[in-house]
Amino acid sequence: MATTLAAMQLAPTPPAPAERRTLAEEVLVVLALSLLASAAYAIVSLFQAPLKGAVVAAADQNPLFVNQFLGFVFGLAPVFLVVYLVRRDGEGVAAIGLAGDRPGWDLAAGSLLFLVVAAGGIAIYLGAVHLGVNRFVIPAPPPDHWWTYPAVFMNAAGAALLEEIIVLAYLLTRLRQMGWSPAAAVLASAVLRGGYHLYQGWGGFAGNFLMGLLFGVLFLRWRRTWPFVVAHFLLDAGAATGYLLFRRHLPGF
Repeated sequence: MATTLAAMQLAPTPPAPAERRTLAEEVLVVLALSLLASAAYAIVSLFQAPLKGAVVAAADQNPLFVNQFLGFVFGLAPVFLVVYLVRRDGEGVAAIGLAGDRPGWDLAAGSLLFLVVAAGGIAIYLGAVHLGVNRFVIPAPPPDHWWTYPAVFMNAAGAALLEEIIVLAYLLTRLRQMGWSPAAAVLASAVLRGGYHLYQGWGGFAGNFLMGLLFGVLFLRWRRTWPFVVAHFLLDAGAATGYLLFRRHLPGF
């Protein structure tokens, strides 16, 4: 008993919850600096240009590797901001599921998620393109450069870290701290995830919305972010690699 009491006294005191208004302002700033603008532009793009037969790039098409690299580095700034905020508040990165104590489990769970989401995502994408409600997506950087495949993996890592740490882990954590119900928080995260993919069309929205629902439910259950980062990285890297390898067999290429 004495040992237990001593351990409790030595344990850090949990930080007092921030005021709801302060948390809401913080969330709006983080989202505005990351993916909220992408969602707004994607909505405009959806209604500004045709979907059927159109082609859209999901990856940076700049022909200079230095620009690809700079986009990757500065694209991670919102992630560093989130890490700074949770550390500053005394929560630590474990509060948003970034503990690194179970790498084997995270990798296995992420790989399994990748297989599940990839199967469903391919079906939704192909069906939407066939129905004319989705644009044909180019998921890779410019081909035939020495840096093409390094850029594929670099961009996949950047997108995985940005989306899963901010739209999944950080946003769900903050919304729950603000008093949102689990269902409402998961729905908001999924709608935002689908929203910034609307530039692809309705298939892009539907597939990412459903993935957001699945990821949100599992995150609240597991309270770990790395499996979703792994799954997202494999999805993006796999899509880009598949396109580069088989693009000459696709219609119009």
